[in-house]
Amino acid sequence: MNSKLHAVCDAKGRPIILLLTEGQTSDYRGAATMLPALPNATRTLIGDKGYDGDRLRDAIRARGIKPCIPPRKGRKSPATYCRWTYKRRNVVERMFGRLKDWRRIATRYDRCAETFFAAIVIAATFAFWINES
Repeated sequence: MNSKLHAVCDAKGRPIILLLTEGQTSDYRGAATMLPALPNATRTLIGDKGYDGDRLRDAIRARGIKPCIPPRKGRKSPATYCRWTYKRRNVVERMFGRLKDWRRIATRYDRCAETFFAAIVIAATFAFWINES
């Protein structure tokens, strides 16, 4: 099983959108798939360099959301981004870290993609939503 987890979290680091794609799927496609599911109240979308692309930035702006994505090193016309806002990306990394506290997820124990994704959803529900209420 070769798969990639894409996630969107809120300002508190709780996952609100989870998507499991094939491992060779680009970050652009994963982000484009999740874009319509973003809440209407979303003001800023923070992503890493893997999400740097003009089409994706334009799609994000078309929804009225400000992209905060640093440009890739070899880009001919580097896009601007707010470094201060980008520092908040650690919230997403901590979310992934909390999910990986579950050994079944960290070691990718399940070979079936559906079972693996189900384990991720259960871990996210328990770690972020049940314990928070």
